[in-house]
Amino acid sequence: MKKIPQRSCVVCRAQKNKNELLRIVKNKQNEIKIDTLGKEPGRGAYICYSEQCLEKAQKSKKIEKALEIKIEEETYNKIEEIIKNKNGGDVIG
Repeated sequence: MKKIPQRSCVVCRAQKNKNELLRIVKNKQNEIKIDTLGKEPGRGAYICYSEQCLEKAQKSKKIEKALEIKIEEETYNKIEEIIKNKNGGDVIG
C-alpha cells in the first residue's frame, strides 16, 4: 500500500492527506493556478476545502504570503467555487 503524503493548510495549519487539500500554485511565469490534481509544476500552497479557511486566507493574505505574489479577487472566486462544488454546494456552469 502506497503512503499518502501529508500537507498542512496554510490557514488553519491542520495536517491532512495531500488529496484532502486544495493546492494553489505559482509557476515560473508568476501565474497563479488552482491545481485540483496536484500535478502542476511550481510553488504550491495548500488550503482546506473549507469556506472558513478561504475567508481567513483572504483576510490574512496567508496564501499570498506563502506564494509571495498578489492574488486577484477573480482567483479567490474560482477557489470558492471549487470548494462549494467539493462540499456538495450548487454546481456552477
